[in-house]
Amino acid sequence: MGDKFETSLIAAGFGGQGLMVLGQLVAYTGIEEGHYVSWIPSYGPEMRGGTANCCVIVSSEEIGAPVVSVADVVVVMNQPSFEKFKNDVKEGGILLYNSDLVKADGVRPDVKLVAVPANTIAMEAGSDKVANIAMLGAVIAASGIVGDTACVETIKEKLGKKKPEYLPMNLSTYEKGKALVR
Repeated sequence: MGDKFETSLIAAGFGGQGLMVLGQLVAYTGIEEGHYVSWIPSYGPEMRGGTANCCVIVSSEEIGAPVVSVADVVVVMNQPSFEKFKNDVKEGGILLYNSDLVKADGVRPDVKLVAVPANTIAMEAGSDKVANIAMLGAVIAASGIVGDTACVETIKEKLGKKKPEYLPMNLSTYEKGKALVR
């Protein structure tokens, strides 16, 4: 635990695609692991159908400024979010995109690009509402922003208590997202 680190994440998509939840799950997991965490939501003026995004920072040190202009990890679930955030990835960072809805053109060569067919995985699992959880699995596997085991516990805690009937679907979708990256 002696190593200093700070990892930032921007997650963006349509309002209703579950990006706030994705960000919160990362943040809650970071807290569980004993790290400093910030989570800031941002909704476009359009709100429904418009873009929504959140910034998460997980750090070994206190966080000076919670606003993220360029992130280690950027997640985009739709084309407008891709266009808006594709250049907000740090050099050597990771850009994960929902390949069902995003055509990823014009990404810098110093960025690792990860295609995640999040909607397809979600529909195969039985609900388009879990596309964000498929993406979460991919994010954890690709970036290691938080630990996998702790993240699974967070999903059980935060999602399992509210809607236990969806927990198996959430967990299997998370695993499928992870498996894509491995």
